[in-house]
Amino acid sequence: MDGQYRKDIYPGLEVAIILKKDQRSGKRTYGVVKDLLTSAAYHTRGIKVRLEDDQVGRVIEIDPILPDED
Repeated sequence: MDGQYRKDIYPGLEVAIILKKDQRSGKRTYGVVKDLLTSAAYHTRGIKVRLEDDQVGRVIEIDPILPDED
């Protein structure tokens, strides 16, 4: 599920986001939603959120399968 609809995103949800600095590379950052920053019900590039570690980015995937950290 992508993160374009605000109704699908809430604090405590595990998500994958793209930080502003990583937009060109597409590198994903994983974390738990702390706050929703986009007030609109829909955003084409994803709803902007703040993670619990205070990183801010746009949601690209909800409840992602996390990569193995070997």
